[in-house]
Amino acid sequence: MNEDYYELLGVSRDASQDQIKKAYRKLARTLHPDVNPDPDAAEKFKLVSQAYETLSNEEKRRMYDMGGGPGGMGGGGFGGFSDIFDMFTGGMGQRNAGPVPRTQRGGDLLQRVNVELADVIRGSEKTVRFTSAAVCPRCYGSCGEPDTKPVTCTVCKGQGHVQRVVQSLLGQMATVTVCSACQGHGDIIEHPCVECSGYGRVRDERELRVKIPAGAETGVRLRLRSEGEAGVAGGPSGDLFIEIHVERHPVFVREGDNLQTVLELPMTAAALGATITLETFDGPQEVVVPAGSQPGDEVRLRGLGVTGLSSGRRGDIRVSLKIVVPTKLNERQRELLSELATLRGEEKPESKVPEQGVFSWLRDKFNGR
Repeated sequence: MNEDYYELLGVSRDASQDQIKKAYRKLARTLHPDVNPDPDAAEKFKLVSQAYETLSNEEKRRMYDMGGGPGGMGGGGFGGFSDIFDMFTGGMGQRNAGPVPRTQRGGDLLQRVNVELADVIRGSEKTVRFTSAAVCPRCYGSCGEPDTKPVTCTVCKGQGHVQRVVQSLLGQMATVTVCSACQGHGDIIEHPCVECSGYGRVRDERELRVKIPAGAETGVRLRLRSEGEAGVAGGPSGDLFIEIHVERHPVFVREGDNLQTVLELPMTAAALGATITLETFDGPQEVVVPAGSQPGDEVRLRGLGVTGLSSGRRGDIRVSLKIVVPTKLNERQRELLSELATLRGEEKPESKVPEQGVFSWLRDKFNGR
């Protein structure tokens, strides 16, 4: 044998085992007799297999590098058969083949829960109702009728696969396929459960109490492990995801951990000052409006907002003042306002637009200058 195994595989002499394996698989895909009928390709495939058999074994590779030849390549260079078979059968080699588990993990579920703003101020609990796959109450996930057990498949002898030998250019080759009698499970359920038809689970209506965390916002998802669909044949359950949707409130708008609202009051109350009761999530609270308040001024009620999801501290209620100017006055009201205007010297208000022009003056007013 004058062939250089490293040259055959196209790798360097210091190549790693992973590099050697990748090079071999790449060559085998094009040279294997099942995909390449050329007789020359079959001969080269045999040589490549011999090279891989030697270089993939650390001891044989060491002897080869020392000039001792391949050393112990029994089997006509076919020691790499399992790797070839893995490549052409999706990894189901003889040494690794076995029965396929009947159990499967259940699927995850997503449920949307509508909550009110009050539910996330301090946190609350909600009842969630949904349809899901549950463990069969008759067979408890065994898939068979009560007092029965699966029997070993007589076709594959419980192995889940069957082997057949075929002739090729290289001699006899063994192929492994999934047993059609037991579908690869290695056993057969002769008496499937009449309740679940042999799946170990049924559809069922469920009801679950879910904790809504304080500070949760629309779009937040809660993960409840193993509360999803029950698995097939007694497999583990999936997870349940709860997506929270906070409904709009008629009075308050949420801004982070704060609550925003608008309080309308007459111009007389804004001028003289007033104390107004506001209904909050902590009961009635007094909003003290200072005398001379202007439109857009804000009064804060500290610590009455939403509890922060991460901080655990409550935000504030921010009350924006909207001054309502009367549009319809009776004769007496008009007289009183005129008298007030006279006393304040406001009967004929003068224009006080500075020299820089009206637009500059409006811009400065808008910017609070």
